[in-house]
Amino acid sequence: MIERIVIQKQKEILSQEDIRNRIEIAYTELIEKDQYLLEVDANERSITHRLAIYLEELFPKYDVDCEYNRNGIDPKKLNRLKKPIYSDDTFGTTVYPDVIIHHRGKKENLIVIEAKKTTSGDNSDKEKLRIYKKELLYKFAYFVRLPVGKKFKNDKSFSVQSFIEEIY
Repeated sequence: MIERIVIQKQKEILSQEDIRNRIEIAYTELIEKDQYLLEVDANERSITHRLAIYLEELFPKYDVDCEYNRNGIDPKKLNRLKKPIYSDDTFGTTVYPDVIIHHRGKKENLIVIEAKKTTSGDNSDKEKLRIYKKELLYKFAYFVRLPVGKKFKNDKSFSVQSFIEEIY
């Protein structure tokens, strides 16, 4: 007989400043350790996966997931998102945030992060982040720009703070 042990992650009280600092630390680690992905303009999912790995180390009492599509046990949907609704999505638009920090299986959403490479001109993620906060009750939302390609190679005045924006 296999004995199963269930480990429940504990809640942790974090200040807004502490959360911002941890995100900046993870972002700095991404820039330092994953230069190659940024220089070659790798797929956004590959880069955000690496960011999630560094965030996981800094938020040990939470689950850190990429492209996670659940809100508790239900599909994660945004009713106010102005996108086409397909026939199998009758109650809203199913969404897959780039990175979330939460407690799985519960509706305890701490942080949602959407990232865009500097080669993308799409800013719709900022509105999506506002809706995540309103509808899915994320306490914090961040828009992260990922410096890729020539922008990454040539930027000598790199400032982490200028690439991370908290969305209210």
